Amino acid sequence: MADLNRDVRLAVDSGETAIGVRSTLKSLMEGTAKLVVATSKSKKELVDDLNHLSKIAGIKVIIFEGTPMEFGAVCGKPYSVSAISIIQPGDSGILKNFSSD
Repeated sequence: MADLNRDVRLAVDSGETAIGVRSTLKSLMEGTAKLVVATSKSKKELVDDLNHLSKIAGIKVIIFEGTPMEFGAVCGKPYSVSAISIIQPGDSGILKNFSSD
């Protein structure tokens, strides 16, 4: 299986992403998100909202098995990140590697 951490970091560095739950929800509502990555340790209500909107939009949600602080580090941010949406993958193969069922 492809490396989620590497693909997320490449997408953040070279593509266009919405970082954070509010920005991710906004990208889902605007129809710009192509894939959502959320942490398994986020508040249940947040994950439920993301799953619900993603299902309506027909967007896959990938679960990062770690804490928001660990996910923030993967994204290259010095703070907790509970979710991101991939808008443009840039040099990352994340859409090809993870968006198919």
